[in-house]
Amino acid sequence: MSSIRCWVWLSSVYTANPQARIALLEHYGDAEAAFHAPPGEFGKLHGVSDREAELFEQRDLRAADLILERCQREGIRVLTLADAAYPGRLRNIYAPPVVLYIKGQLPDVDAVPSVAVIGTRKATPYGLRMGGDIAFEIARCGGIVVSGLTEGIDRAAARGCLLAGGKCIGVLGTGHSHGGPLQEDVIASGALVSEYPPGAKPQNRFFRERNRISAGLSHAVCVVEAPEGSGSLLFAREALEQGREIFAVPGNADAANSAGIIALLKQGARPAARGWDIMEDFAALYPERIHRPSGTVQPPSAHSFPKKQTGTTAELSAPTEAEDRPASPKKVIDKEKASGYIDLRDQLAELSEDQLKIVTAIGRGETHIDDIIEATGMGTAKVLSQLTILEIKGYVRRAAGRRVSLNTIQK
Repeated sequence: MSSIRCWVWLSSVYTANPQARIALLEHYGDAEAAFHAPPGEFGKLHGVSDREAELFEQRDLRAADLILERCQREGIRVLTLADAAYPGRLRNIYAPPVVLYIKGQLPDVDAVPSVAVIGTRKATPYGLRMGGDIAFEIARCGGIVVSGLTEGIDRAAARGCLLAGGKCIGVLGTGHSHGGPLQEDVIASGALVSEYPPGAKPQNRFFRERNRISAGLSHAVCVVEAPEGSGSLLFAREALEQGREIFAVPGNADAANSAGIIALLKQGARPAARGWDIMEDFAALYPERIHRPSGTVQPPSAHSFPKKQTGTTAELSAPTEAEDRPASPKKVIDKEKASGYIDLRDQLAELSEDQLKIVTAIGRGETHIDDIIEATGMGTAKVLSQLTILEIKGYVRRAAGRRVSLNTIQK
């Protein structure tokens, strides 16, 4: 019997608590020995409930085989706790994931400092800007950004990292599924990670369990906006228990989203106003990896992200149809331009040389991102970051299957 099947079997019992899966490994030594344990033993183990013992006793290898087939089909790497490539930082936490399901190339968090940039989903424009700018500078300093990719601060941080051409690790609170453009960009520049097999039915507790993984992959945590009772405070507590350094971004003292930040600062969290405030300590520990960016560092907020307001939540978003078109005098023409388009030729002067190369590489219709990378000769991270800027400015549209098209019409 293949050992990998037994590891996947163990992870497939995801309705059991992570501690129960680790209890089996600690008692039997590895997943294969646990699978072949005599019937009736699981319920006698400390940390395994009767319900969990019944689930393990089913020993369903058919489910494991289906998971492995799907992983092969969808390009998902299976990394077990017994593999040498398993991150040491994560291995040493309480109840580490027995299996990591990975899309992309997992950066070496044991050799390069990584920072989880987190915060409320209901972020203000200030919070979104700070989350993006701090993650941008962390990446420019040579660090890795860890993100939950949820709405608000987490997503802004991932975008900021990608704009800097950095490496991002997205940690899912679900199994892998067909995600959107942001997930695809994270996969291309870093990795998308889950402890749950593809096809796992979502559970409310998955997102709480994800915190220990995100913290475990990180050297430090930066909290940007957290109201009282925010899940970000639970994340910070988990990270503190793991011995991670906690940073908090100050905000207005009377703002609701600052209540949790003020509490963290009172408890000893270190204030951070920019990425270098976090990475400065790591520069001495990792002098060959971490450095203060030379020259002027232009944060993503300098690109004038359009914002859309929904209640109290501002989100980074693609331009609206009205924002797509530059202001210009009314022209008398036979037919109005189709809404949602801009005239590219009038605005080429504002594009950088790299952006012009990318625009030139995009043909009529939809073009695959890999074809753009090949045509321009630019690195994957640079192409992705420049495409994000072009999308924000309204020059390109994202399409399914890692494809883009020009958002223009010809005169």
